[in-house]
Amino acid sequence: MIKTQQLNKEFGSSQAVAGVSLEVQRGEIFGLVGPDGAGKTTLIRMICGLITPDSGSVRLALPEPTAEQGAFGYMPQKFSLYGDLTVMENINFFGSMYGLGRKTVGQRADEILQITNLIQFKKRFADNLSGGMKQKLALTCALISRPQLLVLDEPTFGVDPESRKEFWKILYQLNKGGMTILVSTPYMDEAELCKKVGFMNNGKLVAVDTPGNLKGSFPYRVLEVKAATREPEIFSQGKEILDANFYGYKYHLVVRDHQAALEEIRSILAKRDILLYSVAEVAATMENVFVVLAEQGVV
Repeated sequence: MIKTQQLNKEFGSSQAVAGVSLEVQRGEIFGLVGPDGAGKTTLIRMICGLITPDSGSVRLALPEPTAEQGAFGYMPQKFSLYGDLTVMENINFFGSMYGLGRKTVGQRADEILQITNLIQFKKRFADNLSGGMKQKLALTCALISRPQLLVLDEPTFGVDPESRKEFWKILYQLNKGGMTILVSTPYMDEAELCKKVGFMNNGKLVAVDTPGNLKGSFPYRVLEVKAATREPEIFSQGKEILDANFYGYKYHLVVRDHQAALEEIRSILAKRDILLYSVAEVAATMENVFVVLAEQGVV
């Protein structure tokens, strides 16, 4: 449905996108992940035709839009609706831009607002919505044309965790209905929810695969450590430990060799007279994959 070949874009001396070639198949949820400044937004804007690439090509395999169904919907990173208009007034405005009649917009709006749980807020001004509700309103406006392809640029950035979960439930519901979704996100837990993931950094697309395959090819072990300490950096200097993260009451350590790392963990804690409760191997996450690739200079 989407195919780019060797896309390049520079802004002054900065290479925002460098030779990116990717394919998004019909029916996929394709996630673009990477840190801020990786080039995700520039790539998405080129795909949507909002920015002209310096070189390369973009091909969207979409039928001509009709009165019943649009080609694609786009939700930008920044909330761009009108705060002094109500929820329904914003929807009517965007519906008219798609050439939809008031009756059609009203019917579709009620359907989508039921899905997004905004139906009771139709008369509320957009400025008075919470962050999560604003994102749902922006999604509603992007969906009003019933697009076959939905493009979302970091739609849950800055939104509370519960609203993020609700937002992704909506995306899954839309995808089950046949919609293809391209979404960028800085959150690795959201990358886990995509059918396919592309890692970007410094303008380059450096790894593309399913989350399962990416985690399955992870070359290291992940140990979950519980000990009588809450010091976040206690394992950060370990020679056998490639990466260490602290999650409230446990540590996740990325290591090369299980036995060598276990000996080092015991040594570090013993020197501080800290009791070790348990060590268990756990499955790698997308965050583990990304951090190690980044440290190796791959992304």
